[in-house]
Amino acid sequence: MAGRQRQSQRPAAGRVLLPALLLCWCCRAAPERLRYAIPEELGRGSLVGPLARDLGLSPAELPARKLRLSAAKQYFTVSRENGNLYVSERLDREEMCSESVSCSVSFEAVVQNPLNVFHVDVVIQDVNDNAPRFLRDSLHLEINELTSPGARFYLGTAEDADVGSNSLQGYELEDNGYFAVEVKESPDGSKFAELVLRRALDREREQSLRLVLTAVDGGDPPRSGTAQLCINVTDANDNAPVFAQERYRVSLREDALPGSTVLNVSASDADSGSNARITYGFGETPAKVLQKFAVDAKSGRITLQETLDFEDTRSYSLAVEARDGGGLVAHCKVEVEVADVNDNAPEITVLSVSSPVPEDAPAGTVVALLNVKDPDSGENGQVWCELSGEAPLSLVASSGGSYKVVTASALDREQASEHRVTVVARDRGSPALSSSTALVLEVSDVNDNAPVFEEAAYSAYVEENNAAGALVLRVRARDADAGSNGRVSYSLEGGSVGAAPYVSVEAQSGAVYAQRSFDYEECREFAVVVRAQDGGEPTRSSTATVRVFVLDRNDNAPRVLWPVPAAGAAAAPFEVVPRSAEAGYLVAKVVAVDADAGRNAWLSYELVQAPEPALFRVGLHSGEVRTARAVSERDAAKQRLVAVVKDHGRPELSATATLHVVLAESLQEALPELSDRDAVSELTSDLNLILVVALAAVCLLFVFTVILMLFFKCRRSKSPPVFITSDKEMYSTLGSKAPYNYCNSTLPLPYSYEVCLASESGQKDFTFLRPAAAALSDRLLAGEPGSGADSGKDPPSPGSSAQRWVGNRQSSASPSGALLNSSGASVQGLGGTWAPDFSILPAQSRPRFVVCAPRRNAMLSEDVVYTRDLPYPRRLEIRGWCLTVALNPEQSRKSFGFAAATGFS
Repeated sequence: MAGRQRQSQRPAAGRVLLPALLLCWCCRAAPERLRYAIPEELGRGSLVGPLARDLGLSPAELPARKLRLSAAKQYFTVSRENGNLYVSERLDREEMCSESVSCSVSFEAVVQNPLNVFHVDVVIQDVNDNAPRFLRDSLHLEINELTSPGARFYLGTAEDADVGSNSLQGYELEDNGYFAVEVKESPDGSKFAELVLRRALDREREQSLRLVLTAVDGGDPPRSGTAQLCINVTDANDNAPVFAQERYRVSLREDALPGSTVLNVSASDADSGSNARITYGFGETPAKVLQKFAVDAKSGRITLQETLDFEDTRSYSLAVEARDGGGLVAHCKVEVEVADVNDNAPEITVLSVSSPVPEDAPAGTVVALLNVKDPDSGENGQVWCELSGEAPLSLVASSGGSYKVVTASALDREQASEHRVTVVARDRGSPALSSSTALVLEVSDVNDNAPVFEEAAYSAYVEENNAAGALVLRVRARDADAGSNGRVSYSLEGGSVGAAPYVSVEAQSGAVYAQRSFDYEECREFAVVVRAQDGGEPTRSSTATVRVFVLDRNDNAPRVLWPVPAAGAAAAPFEVVPRSAEAGYLVAKVVAVDADAGRNAWLSYELVQAPEPALFRVGLHSGEVRTARAVSERDAAKQRLVAVVKDHGRPELSATATLHVVLAESLQEALPELSDRDAVSELTSDLNLILVVALAAVCLLFVFTVILMLFFKCRRSKSPPVFITSDKEMYSTLGSKAPYNYCNSTLPLPYSYEVCLASESGQKDFTFLRPAAAALSDRLLAGEPGSGADSGKDPPSPGSSAQRWVGNRQSSASPSGALLNSSGASVQGLGGTWAPDFSILPAQSRPRFVVCAPRRNAMLSEDVVYTRDLPYPRRLEIRGWCLTVALNPEQSRKSFGFAAATGFS
């Protein structure tokens, strides 16, 4: 049962699917020209037709397809909801198409997505909304009473703006006993009335007649117009004027100038006198025609009064009459054809432009719609268009003077972001007229280009021991796309094994930075892959290889492999050289390596220490230690050689190798020497320990002494000052042999001291003594012994042991001008080297002589003072770095009269 239902449903499905396919085919095959017909004078909002449906568009598609109308004057509008075409302006056929038999309005319907154009024609059908109308309300005729029955008189033409059956169909005349009216049709199709005399007139019975002439059209219901016909019966004028031609034809160029002669008409009259005098004029002629032309009443010459326009009116019909003096009138027809002149350039209208266009649009995509019109006719109105400019665009002609601008090939925004072309339209007139309009088409970007590196592979050379974060190099990739499609970011992708921790890349700038310090000995080169990726969708990327070469620096000193340095207390190796060895004997070979490379690893050897420098030599590049001469018996049995190994880097690094050599004929002979060396080594080790402990004790004592000195000095600084500066003039007699850098001190600059006196001594206890002669100064400066002023006059007191010197195993008085060391060590005096001992000096409470000297001197390493013949000293004290000597007041003047800087307190 279910199977039969499925079989019954299949034909039904086929019946539903077939109309749907036909509907889709009809929508795709919508015609490019649609035609509607409506009567004129429809009200606004009246329906014209279902435009969207006829174009194959459903109401749901209208918002996306954007159906709109393109026309110079908008008589119609299209609904955005249902796509129907409605009337938007009053439609008057007579105003729009004048006397043309057919009247239609043409416009374009434009749809988007994809862009297309359709031509629509709306035929305006005539309705009988205009009644026939005479140009004049009254017509006047003068007819001679002798006029024979059957005579015809032209009454003119009534106008009816309607066409077809609604136009003028005939004339009717009011009933009378003399005249009847007949309808005549001219070659151009217009109908005019002629008055026909049926019975002879008798002026004596009726001098005038007033009749009503009616013009009737063929509408339903019919409309009519009337005019008053006034006929005057005159006396006899036997001959009426006669034109040479009943119809004149002339062609006139539309560019004819006003005043130009159009035509000469002529008429003749067989009468004579006033009845033969003819005057010319226009008969029943529209006012618009009378504005264009004029006729000379006497000569019959017709001239042009205003310029003509073929596009406005292509022909004119003139009714010319000739009247004689008796009132008889003759009529003729003058037809003026306006000849077209190529005076209008083509008009280009841009209906729609799709800009920008994506660069991946396929060839044949419609990007613009144009409409080209030329009001001229014939060849003057035939137009052809072309595109001027280099662009991948072409022009495709459509119906009704429309053109489509389509892409001729693929677009590429990177080569041209916009295309400027000029649409040129030319007619086929002579001379040809043309017009042009510029068309600008922008091309939008599509991510169709991957970033491209400036180089496929980069190389960078970086010295080892570089700072972490240092710039290695910059990579740069360029993307021809724009915006986010051309924004490039960088990242690392793979490379050589273990290269990832070494460098990093900045995403925006492409700068490659070192992540850590490089070590040439660990890694000499590595490679990483940098990927450049744009921001498009989908993204595109490319890669480049960055190879980093680490340059060696001299950061490794040579390492000695042999001889092996002794570790801790282990005995160092030694070499035994027989005493019978000759010059060139190979003692040993110093083996060293350098972890650096190149010049930094080139090693050279040099012997820097040896007990017998002339006994051994070392090869500069080989490191071989050989005897430079034959070994002799005078050479020491034990030899300690120190060789330095240097590389050639900048700066040079070096290492030392110590080689112990024993000169012995055999190993048994060398053993005693080795045991002695071990004992000496132990003794040296113990002695070094003792020296270190002693040095530490001395340093502690020195620090303690300095602290005490500072303490006492601070206590003394609280007492009022007792010294004044001595006069500097006392050295002026030293003569030319005084040192050049003497100031008020006795030691050379920059080591000098000040001489200070007590505030009372300058007046009471002491006066400076100037040397008696320059020779004394010379002797003093030269350090001659016994050069004191009174060296031989004041011997020391007998039996006095005030000056007991320990030095050179002798004791005597202090030599003249001796240099005393304040610490008690031996010093260089003017007469020899001495070691003073001040422990036996007695103490006295006497005025004291004070000399202060700096700690460092150009000659001595301790603080010194000059003394001469210190007789009868009572007490010698050392305070800090100042030497204080107590003297007798009587002897003080003679004892220190020579001093360069002295003082008492």
